[in-house]
Amino acid sequence: QVQLVESGGGSVQAGGSLRLSCATSRLTYSDKCMAWFRQAPGKEREGVAVIDRGSYRANYADSVKGRFTISLDNAKNTVSLQMNSLKPEDTAMYYCAAAANNWCDRVGSRYNYWGQGTQVTVSS
Repeated sequence: QVQLVESGGGSVQAGGSLRLSCATSRLTYSDKCMAWFRQAPGKEREGVAVIDRGSYRANYADSVKGRFTISLDNAKNTVSLQMNSLKPEDTAMYYCAAAANNWCDRVGSRYNYWGQGTQVTVSS
């Protein structure tokens, strides 16, 4: 079965940067979409960024545009999230997800596979 393992989380000062990585196993060509979601306590899950493994087309939540970049590495088996100019509002548990969709969006219910998450904490 598909497995996703996140890494790279930690604590940083506002304005700093972090790079998250999601290593995959048993991913197939049908698992077209890979995404990063985040959830803070008491908040709804938010789709941060998504990338199409075939076209490399990506889209982002308005709150992170211009600051975060999603990318594919290691023969498309790893998805990364470069986070720059971090704000305290970015503090959350970040989850990697994958789905066999014909088009890629940031709707969590469309994703079939999820990692365990990695914590990101940004202090002011």
